[in-house]
Amino acid sequence: MSDWTETYRPTSLSEVRGNDKAVSKLAEWADTWDDHREAVIVHGSPGIGKTSAAHALAADRGWETVELNASDKRTGDVIERFAGRAARNATLGGSAAGGGAAGGDTASRQLVIVDEADNIHGNYDRGGASAITDLVKESGQPIVLIANDYYEMSRGLRNACQEIEFRDVSARSIVPVLRDICRREDVAFESDALERIAERNAGDLRGAVNDLQAIAEGRDRIELADVVTGDRDRSLGIFPFLDAVLKEEGARDALESAYAVDETPDDLTKWIEGNLLKVYDADEATRAYDFLANADVWLGRVRATQDYSYWRYVTDNAAAGTAAARDGTAGGWTRWGRPQFWPASDATADAVVQRIAAAEGCSMATARREILPFLAAMTHHCSPRELTVGMAAAYDLDASEVAFVTGSGESTNKVAGIVEDAQDRREQLLEEHAAGAFAGGPDRDAADDGDAEADGNDEDAAELGNVAKSDGDSDSAGSADSELAAGDSSDDASTDDASTDDDGDDDQLGLGDFA
Repeated sequence: MSDWTETYRPTSLSEVRGNDKAVSKLAEWADTWDDHREAVIVHGSPGIGKTSAAHALAADRGWETVELNASDKRTGDVIERFAGRAARNATLGGSAAGGGAAGGDTASRQLVIVDEADNIHGNYDRGGASAITDLVKESGQPIVLIANDYYEMSRGLRNACQEIEFRDVSARSIVPVLRDICRREDVAFESDALERIAERNAGDLRGAVNDLQAIAEGRDRIELADVVTGDRDRSLGIFPFLDAVLKEEGARDALESAYAVDETPDDLTKWIEGNLLKVYDADEATRAYDFLANADVWLGRVRATQDYSYWRYVTDNAAAGTAAARDGTAGGWTRWGRPQFWPASDATADAVVQRIAAAEGCSMATARREILPFLAAMTHHCSPRELTVGMAAAYDLDASEVAFVTGSGESTNKVAGIVEDAQDRREQLLEEHAAGAFAGGPDRDAADDGDAEADGNDEDAAELGNVAKSDGDSDSAGSADSELAAGDSSDDASTDDASTDDDGDDDQLGLGDFA
């Protein structure tokens, strides 16, 4: 018997069930591709029709498809050889693919489909993640990336693509599909039996079709008694869990949802805390934060004793307590986000924390817990720009590190401009702190010239925090400038010593020097 999920795979977008809005967005993305020329990430739970929709889109428009799935060895070389060739407007045979890339003959296009794009890792996928990111930025053909977990993909890749979310397919949408398959396979059925199959698969259309085939094998009629009553062992996704705790369920059901999620209690607590204020009002949030504080106390006990039996109290407070703090239920759809200050294990996050700790003279734990969150809040999306430039200069951050702190796209012109200005500011400040070391031994006249020049640039010096301002004392400010910028010598030896000491202290630059 052939696989029914393949036999009855949709051949047109009009046959894709249960995600009408997402399907419309996908069609619009394809129709306007010449205008934006961006890849798209189609994400959602397994089995809801993401890959089928991509192939149906290609069929509707007469496009060839090139697909890389999890069974392929998706190294950087393989991606470049197959998907890269197609995306850069060449057929697998090596010939040019017509006018597709130029926006002429759209029927000559090739749709590159990368399945499980959020799961490119391990030895076989070495170099694959960076190759995918380069691919979507340079592509001359449309690319669809299929993912279960949108936030498992790198921020740079997400920022380079459009995003379409496929929601779980409702039982009401699954039943007509099962009914149609039964009729085409000449299998009689009881309506209750099909409804039971749809309900127990909880949004997984592919799973429902697989269950139907397994039950129908060897039968010409399906009855309710034939359907196994036990539900399939399915873990709950993090977003349905947040719906349950923060919007829908009471304390008991929220606690059961927490046990069904494949996440540890400490991670669940961070997810709840990071999304709480999107739906809770001030009074609800006040009560909820009391429970989250208790959860954090129990987490501290777990870390101190390594006794993970205390995790149950973390879950009680974080899930059940937070749900109990709600006055009622909330409807509609909420865009849940990954916690902003997710404990970083990647090299970029660690590098940022190390730079902050070194510049501010604190531990990495303090930098991560107390300083980084404030920097991220103050420079969110690189605004205000001058403060962001000052931060990047103070800690000598590159583009990826600025993007990590601010939440902006690493490849954007905004981030690139900030990094460039920050480097200019560092060079300017280092030269001023050099006390004339690069001037080839300035004499008294050169120092006097430096005084005059510094007097005309009080505003710039004040911006860098190197001039001690006093009310109405412009002469003092000018003198301070001249000593810093040109290394002015003075008849007073004690003044020379103090100036030298200040220069020595300023060798260790922190955010205050750039604010």
